[in-house]
Amino acid sequence: MAAPKHFLQLKDFSREELEHVFARTRWIKDKFKRYEPYHPLFDRTLVMIFEKQSTRTRLSFEAGMHQLGGAAIFLSTRDSQLGRGEPVEDAAQVISRMCDIVMIRTFEQGIVERFARHARVPVINGLTNEYHPCQILADIYTFIEHRGSIEGKTVAWIGDSNNVCNTWLQAAEVFGFNVHVSTPPGYEVEPERAGLYGTDHYEEFPDPMDAVRGADLVTTDVWTSMGFEAENEARRRDFEDWQVDAEMMRQAGPDAIFMHCLPAHRGEEVAAEVIDGPHSVVWDEAENRLHTQKALMEYLLLGRVNS
Repeated sequence: MAAPKHFLQLKDFSREELEHVFARTRWIKDKFKRYEPYHPLFDRTLVMIFEKQSTRTRLSFEAGMHQLGGAAIFLSTRDSQLGRGEPVEDAAQVISRMCDIVMIRTFEQGIVERFARHARVPVINGLTNEYHPCQILADIYTFIEHRGSIEGKTVAWIGDSNNVCNTWLQAAEVFGFNVHVSTPPGYEVEPERAGLYGTDHYEEFPDPMDAVRGADLVTTDVWTSMGFEAENEARRRDFEDWQVDAEMMRQAGPDAIFMHCLPAHRGEEVAAEVIDGPHSVVWDEAENRLHTQKALMEYLLLGRVNS
């Protein structure tokens, strides 16, 4: 039995594979918009395992699997044996004998990696502390929809060097664009944790205004990610000058767009005038989680489809 292909980090896929997923996304989304059924995953089952709470990840995967003709099953660690100490390796062997594909949203990246090593089916990282590859898949596709190729462009990341930032940095190496990162002191990028081996595609800026200057895309995330709630008050103080507001967007390129993976806190990491303004593409970005993940599941289960 051949080892299944997994999607645990963005760099698990080559640029060619990711571009195939984007091409399929465009085709699948067009079918969706024209209300034309497309059921290539009939009789296939997705198991979704959640240790971290979710809105967009659960909805996009569950709705997406149904729209492809399959079934989706939700499992929470709070109401399954995974939450009572069953070894990840044992759970992987059992669960993967009862379904066709697994998505996991959890804390440590090591958990999804251990699960994948013992699974007989493809495993997707729905979010870990270190990476969020499905989000950046949707983000890059959204940029392509609005502005064309991202190669050679500049993405400004403002805020915490979290899992989304880490995945943007990986994407820059795969697609050949640049990331300008600006974080408060003490929250800088950790290259090893981000899975980077060079600095050719990113640069750090102490001043966020310098980071956004001339950027094609400005993006951010909440100041306090899940699992770091105890640091909330300290982070609110530390990040005070890292809010993406209208003044900051004026420093970006004339056609710059704004993204946020949501949920957003208006008045903290982003001003309402930006997220609700003309530069914002956050609602397209959120919807594209659905379409890119459908293309991802199609690829992992069926290989290259060219319909």
